[in-house]
Amino acid sequence: MLIYQVMVLKNQTVVTEFLILGFGDLHDLKILLFVFLLIIYVMALTGNALVIVLVIISQNLHSPMYIFLSQLSLSEILFTSNILPGMLWLTLAGVGKIPIIRCFLHLYLLTVCTITQCLLLTTMSFDRYVAICKPLNYTIIMTFGLQLQIVTLCWSTGFSLSLVLFGFLYRLEFCGPDTINHFYCDVGPVLELSCSDISSVKLVTFMLSTPLLLCPFVFIIATYISIFNTILKMSSSIRRQKAFSTCSSHLTVVCLYFGSLASIYVFSPKLSSSNVKKNLSLIYILVTPLFNPLIYSLRNQDIRGAITKYIQFIGTWQLQ
Repeated sequence: MLIYQVMVLKNQTVVTEFLILGFGDLHDLKILLFVFLLIIYVMALTGNALVIVLVIISQNLHSPMYIFLSQLSLSEILFTSNILPGMLWLTLAGVGKIPIIRCFLHLYLLTVCTITQCLLLTTMSFDRYVAICKPLNYTIIMTFGLQLQIVTLCWSTGFSLSLVLFGFLYRLEFCGPDTINHFYCDVGPVLELSCSDISSVKLVTFMLSTPLLLCPFVFIIATYISIFNTILKMSSSIRRQKAFSTCSSHLTVVCLYFGSLASIYVFSPKLSSSNVKKNLSLIYILVTPLFNPLIYSLRNQDIRGAITKYIQFIGTWQLQ
């Protein structure tokens, strides 16, 4: 029987905890799923942490593109650490309770990482545009001061705009039911449980999410149209191949990231099955944090070179 932790205020029952159903009753499969999620979590943390370390210690990676990449990896670490530990606990426990304020904090960090990642990917496309379309002015435009300002702007925008949404969510009241058929706190499932007027929250969510998702995507498409036009006009096939190689990793990550967001927030709300929605969410939660560092490691010559040099250094140090 479902037990509510409640407080009584003005003869109205107010829910103070949510019950998260997670993956349901998995019986013998829960250990296998737990091990799978743990492996994904460790690999995602290791891969993104490796990118950050390589950018810090390798002189060849002290360029704007890799500075922005390290910030993207940092946001992925915060993202996975915000969600996956709770998923691991839910896998073993079956169901779990979470205080509403803690649920809102999870939502806040989720929104921060989402906004920051969108802006960082947009910044990386601008960096590629300047490098390929305006190579003679690249060092003049992409100064260290501008890089610092861009990174600060991306993170500050994520934290400040997410705080606006958090303020609206914090004023909501929840009178029951208290069950979230998901494995983490997301805006849609939380709003469905509120007994308050959620029209203002939906309006704020729409006003924040639409420009922050649509504008970066349109900007990235526009920059890559210019980039491809410039590349096709290059006379040397070697230069064309090198230019394509510097963009391929970023373009792959962009498609993966925005495709995952679209599957959750564009196509998923139109689906009636909660299980399908949860499965689509797994793409965003598990695939992008794991594959981003893998894509850059496998398809980027500078990253591969830094990894090889680091492994050789470790091997030499151990032999001494």
